[in-house]
Amino acid sequence: MPRLLRILTRSRYRLTTLLMAACVLTGTVLLASPASAAGALDVTCTPPSSATSTYSPPLTNTPQPSSSTVSFQFGPCVSLSQPALTSGTYARTNPTRLRSCLDLLSSSSGTFTITWNTGRTSTLSVNVTTTIAGAALVVTQTGTVTSGLFTGDTVVITQTGPADDVLLCTAGLGTVSSIYGLVTLEITSV
Repeated sequence: MPRLLRILTRSRYRLTTLLMAACVLTGTVLLASPASAAGALDVTCTPPSSATSTYSPPLTNTPQPSSSTVSFQFGPCVSLSQPALTSGTYARTNPTRLRSCLDLLSSSSGTFTITWNTGRTSTLSVNVTTTIAGAALVVTQTGTVTSGLFTGDTVVITQTGPADDVLLCTAGLGTVSSIYGLVTLEITSV
């Protein structure tokens, strides 16, 4: 029995030492991190949040006059600071201009306003980048909330959907009449 007691005591001592070392390391990491890098997540929206862009007439790999309609459906959304906020929307019809499916892969910037289910709004100014990762078209929008709810916060919107139509179109083998993707949105205080 004394041998078992010594083994248990040694094991408890080692476990205590490991736990203390983990606490010290965690404290060191927390103290070394700048306070500004750890903003609070003001709102997050996850799939089935979605975005749809439609083009009329459909895009080809040759520029031609085409109009576009863009709509976002955000929800479910969670906000600790605004608990009544559960969803949001944005929709816009863009005027006809020369467009091709090659435009879908270029970077751009823009401003748009989300209307939340509470009736409040957030106007975002974003930079848009598009990449193809495997068979997925990934559109990332990063920027800031310039007015309304969450003014001054940073925003990241990621839209992910199939890239098949875009890839075929850029190769001259098809057209793009619409793009659909699932969306995540994060608005974080700075």
